[in-house]
Amino acid sequence: MSVVREPAQDVPVVADADVVVVGGGPAGLAAAVAAARAGAGTLLLERYGYLGGMASGGMVLLLADMSGHTKRTVAGIAYEMLQRLVSAGGAVAPPEEDCFSHDPEVWWRWARWGFEDFYARTKPLPTTYAGAFDPEAWKQVSFQMAREAGVTLRMHSWFSRAIVEEGRVRAAIVETKAGRQAVRGRVFIDASGDGDLYASAGAPFEHGRYMVSLVHRLAAVDVDRAIAFERAHPDEARTLNAEVKRMLGGSWDFWWLRTPREGVIWCNCPHLGGLDALSVEDLTFLEIDARERFVRGIAWLRAHMPGFERAYILDASPQAGVRQTRVLQGEYVMTKDDVLGGRRFPDVIGRGRDYFMPYRSLLPVGVGGLLVAGRCFSAAPDAQRSAREIGPCMVMGEAAGVAAAMAADAGIEPRAVDVAALQRRLIAAGADLGLEEQPAGAAPGGR
Repeated sequence: MSVVREPAQDVPVVADADVVVVGGGPAGLAAAVAAARAGAGTLLLERYGYLGGMASGGMVLLLADMSGHTKRTVAGIAYEMLQRLVSAGGAVAPPEEDCFSHDPEVWWRWARWGFEDFYARTKPLPTTYAGAFDPEAWKQVSFQMAREAGVTLRMHSWFSRAIVEEGRVRAAIVETKAGRQAVRGRVFIDASGDGDLYASAGAPFEHGRYMVSLVHRLAAVDVDRAIAFERAHPDEARTLNAEVKRMLGGSWDFWWLRTPREGVIWCNCPHLGGLDALSVEDLTFLEIDARERFVRGIAWLRAHMPGFERAYILDASPQAGVRQTRVLQGEYVMTKDDVLGGRRFPDVIGRGRDYFMPYRSLLPVGVGGLLVAGRCFSAAPDAQRSAREIGPCMVMGEAAGVAAAMAADAGIEPRAVDVAALQRRLIAAGADLGLEEQPAGAAPGGR
């Protein structure tokens, strides 16, 4: 393609911090809060005017992958976030006595919240621990947690490129309304979701693709009537739901779920495949095509679906629902067998549903001063698809934040952090690493 040459320029340094986190989504928030609580001067860069990323802007309104089949496995800041949301009236979570129940009535009570066993789909198997939340509540609680921890926030700052000197990230360049600006740091955390920072810094990655969405919410839905119809007339409901999903072009078995707001439902669809979420052209297509689909869908629903006679489109997510773009090829690349088989690692720093993440999966190869957290962590693309939910991403963020604070304080590279000491600090902060006993000691990097 033809090119234009951008003139060289001096970029003003507007801030300097021990730990700089790029991206204020679930992983980035957890990383920034954890680093600040660990005593590091922490700065969080976010391109939008709110925090939450896919949780709030992408309206992925379910805090899932919080438990295995017998117990809650995700703890720490992710669990704290859910508790704060529930206390603020912005989330619903099942009581402990209902979790992991095999009672079909308990399943029906919670299935339309998305708390059924995800892999059981619509079969009445155990309810699992999760939380359904409101996106605005997530934004508000995120700001509260960041400010209480002492995190410095710079919103409306779109990451542009990394400044790498002698193999180490030294600064991040961001685009703002005031022009290009630079932020310096001792340790950086890439929580951008798309691996923007590590890609710019030259770390190896794989370019993956998975389905993308533009989710939306409907209001004025008679939820109780819709559920009663579904229970009383399962065959007819199955036929109607199949037609809705055909019109939308792709969905999970439940194309709608309840939300904490009365009469408001969440439609985690349409799912569109074959698109590259790093492509401006593909993202533009998504924004237009998805809206055309759910506008047609709402007209059909009003005419045919009991409980939807007065329904209307409340809103669509302001951010495209991106599940996978770049995935790091770090010091350890998690495999699908690691995830599905629940492989345990000596340098474990957290866990998701029934799987564990090693510290090495947060470490890029060939770039110093940098950690990675969230859905762009080091994994094979097919493994990332099963290990990218909000809860586990926050677990990774918390570990990256503590490790970054330790590295900044000691003046060492993140890969030189004593993993046993990191594990002890995470456990002391409430994390569940699935360890039967406290780590006694380990070489740096878990090796």
